[in-house]
Amino acid sequence: MNRLRQMSLFAHIVESGSITAAADGLGLSKSVVSQHLKLLETELGISLLKRTTRRQILTQAGQAFYAECKKLNDLADFAWQQALESQQEPQGKIVITSSDALMSTLVAPAIGSLMKSYPKLRPELISSDQPLNLMEKHIDLAIRVGASSENALMQRRIGEFRDVLCGTQSVIDNEKENAGYLANQWQPSTILHHFSNIKMAGENHSYQANITCRADSFHTCLSLIESGAGIGIVPDYIFHQKTHLKALFPDHQLTPNPVYALHPYPKQPPINVTTCISAIEKQLVTLSTESN
Repeated sequence: MNRLRQMSLFAHIVESGSITAAADGLGLSKSVVSQHLKLLETELGISLLKRTTRRQILTQAGQAFYAECKKLNDLADFAWQQALESQQEPQGKIVITSSDALMSTLVAPAIGSLMKSYPKLRPELISSDQPLNLMEKHIDLAIRVGASSENALMQRRIGEFRDVLCGTQSVIDNEKENAGYLANQWQPSTILHHFSNIKMAGENHSYQANITCRADSFHTCLSLIESGAGIGIVPDYIFHQKTHLKALFPDHQLTPNPVYALHPYPKQPPINVTTCISAIEKQLVTLSTESN
């Protein structure tokens, strides 16, 4: 690293016209710059500059060496500028994961809309009901229900939704609480839901059921519910789009499910990540508003 620093300083000395001017431009002391030049010439075993009190002239070896040092500085400047520009507008690859339910109705629509505004953005979406390791899978952003216990991840709550225990009109009318329970893969073997009364505060009740069928994806479970095979939970923003589904307890509601955005960047996350989080958060607000 010292060698690269010395080469960079040498190029600045040549371009500034003197050690003093180079030191001023770099915010260093004259003695520090002068010492680096001496060490550089000593290590190379050649003189790079002929210096008098009023001017400096490159030696023949110095001219050739300066040309290469200038390339080094130009490359560093280019890399710096590229990094700055990458933070000016979302572009390039970003890998995002979420559960099946959140992906199709929340994440994908938000990112799809974002791609129209930023055509250079290259999202890769991974739908999985099993939490994936962000570091191992090289994932930039995860949208999950509930806070994470992973200390290495940065997380921020971006909104919430409620599940609705529901079924078709026929199931609700004829079977009611005796209907078979259709569960998602992530739900426990014994189902226990706690409800609060929407109209009367403090009037709560619980509902317990055994699972009659389990599906490994939300949309499979939703298809079973829509076919009349039983009852199950559906996010409120999807339930309100399915007019043929009815709530088992229409005057009661389940507790909210908090939604979190997680990423592995401990300091300033890339603009791709922050822009996508904002878009998904906005989409969640829109869905919540429409379902109320």
